[in-house]
Amino acid sequence: MNEFLTVDIKGFKADLPILALPSGVKIAFFNLHGAPAMTEHCGKELAKLAKGAEVVITAESKGLQLAHVVARELNHPFYAVARKAKKLYMQDGISVSYGSSITTGKAQELYLSKHDVDIIRGKKVAIIDDVVSTGESLKGLEDLVLKAGGIIYKKLFVLAEGNAKDRQDIDYLATIPLL
Repeated sequence: MNEFLTVDIKGFKADLPILALPSGVKIAFFNLHGAPAMTEHCGKELAKLAKGAEVVITAESKGLQLAHVVARELNHPFYAVARKAKKLYMQDGISVSYGSSITTGKAQELYLSKHDVDIIRGKKVAIIDDVVSTGESLKGLEDLVLKAGGIIYKKLFVLAEGNAKDRQDIDYLATIPLL
């Protein structure tokens, strides 16, 4: 029988399946892919927290649709996307290395195209993502924003997992435990 954790995200109820990671830790798996109503709700709620940001950045892939909604709600013409692999059009971009996230378990890199560097430089940037847990993916995004010459304005998440809820430098819509 499948186990679920029900979470209330600012009035939107979601049943998150409990999954075991290779490390043995269990997580409540939050997946916005294919969930337009939840994505819209969460993106609009995050946009309220992002007011004053001049540009939004996220990491692929689950943050993409959130960043789209937030940027739309803030009337931004573009949002920046940190890629996990260097694409052909990114030859003149920048990259940063960072530690392993709770879901990957290995060191990673993030890449930003010159176009995205240009829209970030000198701007107040809101970092948007679905879940913060260990903070390693966030650290990668922070390093990328700073390397691009941006100003970290807000760090916003749908969910804070485990001890991330105790961080004073982030905002989030709801919390989930590590199981």
